[in-house]
Amino acid sequence: MKQEDTKQRILDKALELFSTQGYDSVSVGEIAKAVGIKAPSLYNHFPSKQAIFDAIVESTAAQYEADTDKINIHVQNAQKDIPVFTEITENALFEKVQQIFEYSLHNEAISRFRRMMTIEQFRSPELATLYSKRYVERILNYHADIFRTLIASGEICAENPDALAMMYVAPVVTLIGVCDRQPEREHECLDKLQNHVRLFFRMVHGSSSQRGESRE
Repeated sequence: MKQEDTKQRILDKALELFSTQGYDSVSVGEIAKAVGIKAPSLYNHFPSKQAIFDAIVESTAAQYEADTDKINIHVQNAQKDIPVFTEITENALFEKVQQIFEYSLHNEAISRFRRMMTIEQFRSPELATLYSKRYVERILNYHADIFRTLIASGEICAENPDALAMMYVAPVVTLIGVCDRQPEREHECLDKLQNHVRLFFRMVHGSSSQRGESRE
């Protein structure tokens, strides 16, 4: 097995173990056994379990960015996505949200990483901070920036963009959590997701258009 292949296999198996047992409960020896190598050989690739964890964080972030780039959604860069959301239709918006939703659930590495972080946020202050930044603050800030730009252009109603972001994001995160715990409810959650996106779209665009009509 090539060194690069072994290194990736270590990351894959470590993430699989961390996502089911938690970081503290998994030893380097268990990771090595899952990979099919001896513990001393694992240290040829990573100096410690923490180094493995850090590499998982870095690689999943890079994977998420690369994968979402294919559907023109870059949660790291709101300004890059403004053209995507400018004059977007209701159906197109739901299609984008559905793609992200299904990707988050069904991409094995991304799903396992989220499960791992869900466990570890209660065991480590550092990982709790990372969880908040990655799954709450980053997503809220991204959408608030999108809404702020759309408000400035008069495309949606002039409400507080941070409040709009919370209203928009919270149901999506909640439904992903439901599917993580009960995968059999995915179809039900997709229906709820569609209802949420359509209601939100009509709310922010309807209010804007009504004000526009009243000025004419």
